[in-house]
Amino acid sequence: MITLPLKRLDQRSDLHPQLLLQQHINRSVRRLARMTGNAVPTDDDLRRNLEKRVASLADDPLFKRYNPYIPPALNEKRYNRAGTATAVDSTTIVLGSAGATATAAASGAAATDSGTADSVTPANTPSAANSLGLDIESTDIGYLATIQMGTPPQDFSLLMDSGSADMWVGGENCVSEAGGDCGPHTFLGTGSSSSFKDSGTQFQVTYGTGAVAGDIIQDNVVVAGLALDAHTFGVATTESVEFSGDTTSFDGLMGLAQSTLSNQGVPTPPESLAAAGLIAGAITSYKISRLADGLNDGEITFGGLDDTKFDPATLVTLDNVNAQGFWEAAVDSSSVDGTDLGFKGRTAILDTGTTLMIVPQADANAIHKQIKGATSDGQGGFTVPCTTTASVAITFGGQEFTIDPRDLAFTPVDPNDPTGDCVSGIGAGNIGGANEWLVGDTFLKNAYFSHSVDDNTLSLAKLV
Repeated sequence: MITLPLKRLDQRSDLHPQLLLQQHINRSVRRLARMTGNAVPTDDDLRRNLEKRVASLADDPLFKRYNPYIPPALNEKRYNRAGTATAVDSTTIVLGSAGATATAAASGAAATDSGTADSVTPANTPSAANSLGLDIESTDIGYLATIQMGTPPQDFSLLMDSGSADMWVGGENCVSEAGGDCGPHTFLGTGSSSSFKDSGTQFQVTYGTGAVAGDIIQDNVVVAGLALDAHTFGVATTESVEFSGDTTSFDGLMGLAQSTLSNQGVPTPPESLAAAGLIAGAITSYKISRLADGLNDGEITFGGLDDTKFDPATLVTLDNVNAQGFWEAAVDSSSVDGTDLGFKGRTAILDTGTTLMIVPQADANAIHKQIKGATSDGQGGFTVPCTTTASVAITFGGQEFTIDPRDLAFTPVDPNDPTGDCVSGIGAGNIGGANEWLVGDTFLKNAYFSHSVDDNTLSLAKLV
């Protein structure tokens, strides 16, 4: 068993919280559509969602303080980078007291990067074997761990993603789709590693937002002190701006779903570690920390579970109901402040790579109807009082798990009014399935989460 710390990054402060919310919703809807085999929303659909959101904020005095602003259009990833500078339509939006303007431009305008890399809160060194700390990206937007690659070994910070199955880092010859290089990141290639071998086979991965393409290679990898010599994975020769931007704080991504999903067609690191006899099984477990707690105790463990992080009496093991390789389990029920919502036949894909929780519109309406002071924006987003004490719970395998109200109140609508309205951590998405949920970090910060390729099962337990 190996454990890695997880690191946290900072959320952008130059975008209105409602626009950040729409980015999260767009990205989650597209991601879930791909996961469930439903029709994927088009770029135009997602752009229109942002156009409507911008239009709804035109008279908002808070919106006018974000100066200047060029709508990020399709940047719906949960890690909100300085995205594609695509204008919303043929109008001019007046921003800021100085009357700065963002004039509409053609779709696909050149991407721009501004500012410095999102902040990362380092995790404490984990005490469990075969573990790495999970550093926190921004205000609980994503979670990163550091592994070593190449000869001599270099540190690479990777985003840990249970909703995909490919590992990649930028190559030394990487170029951005926006033009130029791939930003201030660590890269891998023959110039830095004597053990680097390029297979000549290409790969491409497209995420909810963002994409990479490059070559499948072999090189030495060390995960929490465990050495995988000549491990097969990808190096990106082309990255979209979501990954190549100066504000992106990680060097690549480690997909931790089952390798049946891999675009590269190769085993994931946990599967390779298990095949090499370095861990007991292809098991990956997560303790995802919350910035507000200040504990910085997030970790990812390979080959087993860290029983110091959860109450073993609450551990439930669930069948994986997804045939593609995602981690999906049946939902028994859901409630708000003890009131059962009557949901039947729901399933949830558990995805560390999604910040929010996205459910069908009818389910989102039912949840927020029971939360005092909650309102819908009519576009899939909701607000709740930042001071809410509402207890939203989901039951899996007979065990109830409660979402902390601080995770429900995701971020203040007005950063200067932290006791006013907050963007809800639960949003609605039209994903083509009436009973399928995409459950991200809004929920996963409140449970110990583990999955096993060998048994094709998921496990959840209450944290201690």
